[in-house]
Amino acid sequence: MKEYFDIVSEIITDDRFKELKKDTHHNTNKYDHLLRVSKLSYKLAKVTKSDVKSTTTAGLLHDFFYGGRKECQANSYLNHPYTSAKNAKEIFNISEFESDIIKTHMFHHTLFRTVVPFINKSEKVKLKDGKPKSKEAWIVCLSDLFVSAYEGLRFNIGGKFAVYLLFAYNMITLR
Repeated sequence: MKEYFDIVSEIITDDRFKELKKDTHHNTNKYDHLLRVSKLSYKLAKVTKSDVKSTTTAGLLHDFFYGGRKECQANSYLNHPYTSAKNAKEIFNISEFESDIIKTHMFHHTLFRTVVPFINKSEKVKLKDGKPKSKEAWIVCLSDLFVSAYEGLRFNIGGKFAVYLLFAYNMITLR
């Protein structure tokens, strides 16, 4: 995991990033959520021979916004990827490719909102704009979905499904 920490160390030691420890996210804090997504993205990028640095960095910064999603429109489900990409670009000077990965990490929600239009009516959505455009973007999108489900189950729901998901998550992240 030395390579992983070489990629993320400058970001995770930055005080502006550490501020995310104060924000609740999926029944945990945003800092820990971002580390989980980043670690899973890193491992999947290695397995799929993707751009490891960009995937890991985008995974780490995909929710790089302050406050909750309901506190302001810029932080909403479909707007927060753009807020996060803007913040990451301004503070950590990420590449355009990494910015694009961050902007499409909520494709699952974009797809759901398109299919069920009466959910979150105030959010405007275009399926083609929210679709991941690279293998790396799909990795971060799926890592976020998987980790979010894991966190939701881990902190809220008991039962066999949570145990299976926990087992699968640990199998992937322990390698």
